Amino acid sequence: MNETVNTKTTTLGGTVTVFLANINSGDVVKTMVLAAIGATVSFGMSHVLKWVVRRVRKWRPPKSS
Repeated sequence: MNETVNTKTTTLGGTVTVFLANINSGDVVKTMVLAAIGATVSFGMSHVLKWVVRRVRKWRPPKSS
C-alpha cells in the first residue's frame, strides 16, 4: 500500500513540475486579464438584464385570472 501512495505522489509531483515548467509568465498574465474582463462583463450584463426585467414587469400589467 505504501508503494502505491508513493507512486501516485511522485507521478503527481512530476506532472505538476512539468506543467509549471511549461507555463510562460505572459500566458498567466494574459489569462488573468481575460478572466477579469470576463467576470466584469458577466457581472455588468446580469445587472443590466435584471434592470430590463424589472422595467418590463412594471410596464406590462399583471394577468387577471
